[in-house]
Amino acid sequence: MSKRKGLQVIVWRKGSRSGGLNDDACVEVARLASAIGVRDSKAPEGGHLKLESRSFGALVELAKRGELDL
Repeated sequence: MSKRKGLQVIVWRKGSRSGGLNDDACVEVARLASAIGVRDSKAPEGGHLKLESRSFGALVELAKRGELDL
C-alpha cells in the first residue's frame, strides 16, 4: 500500500515472516525520508515507529537470532 505525504510516496511492505496462528502478527515497513517506518498492518492509521537505519538493522538482527521471540 502506498500513501502520499507531501511530495514523498510512502510504500508499505508486509514483513515476509509476518503471520501467527491466525495471521494476526503482521508488521509492515517503509523507507521514509530519513528513517525506516514500522507499523501494525491491522491498524495502519494507528501510527508508526520511526527508526534510524542503524537501529532498524539492529532490530532485524535480534529478530533473526530469535532474541525477540515471546
